[in-house]
Amino acid sequence: MLISPRIDLPLPATLIWGLPACPWLMDGQAKRRPALPTPTDRRYTKEHEWVRVDDGVGAVGLTDYAQDQLGDIVYVDLPAPGTSVKQFEKLGEVESVKAVSDLYSPVSGEVVDVNEGVNDHPELVNQSPYDEGWLVHLRLADPAELEALLTAEQYDALVAEAEAE
Repeated sequence: MLISPRIDLPLPATLIWGLPACPWLMDGQAKRRPALPTPTDRRYTKEHEWVRVDDGVGAVGLTDYAQDQLGDIVYVDLPAPGTSVKQFEKLGEVESVKAVSDLYSPVSGEVVDVNEGVNDHPELVNQSPYDEGWLVHLRLADPAELEALLTAEQYDALVAEAEAE
């Protein structure tokens, strides 16, 4: 293995070691990675779950803020397809290196699909909370329940208030 000599010039890591620069790992100190933008095509709960509805079926997941606060997610317990859930009631659990937390359903409905990728690789919730890290698909019982949820703008204000405390 070839080891490069130490260079005392302010060069980016890509020039010194041939590695991609990591903007949230500077001077050997880990920093919080930049927050993902809050998608505007879904609604949010005050407990940090989201739902995106297409043709009466809602994809449900955890927000970027929630996964960041939980830390590395190591296990997800989700209901089986066919299970009925009610809005704001327990949907499942997520276990991280920090704690076990309940998941709450943003809407009432029937579970029609579970993300098996998250069961096998729970870290997907950390890596891609708004895409590959979705948790379940629910057939909505009452689409009017979406009105009780927060818009992306309202959710961002909730997070900003929580971070200010």
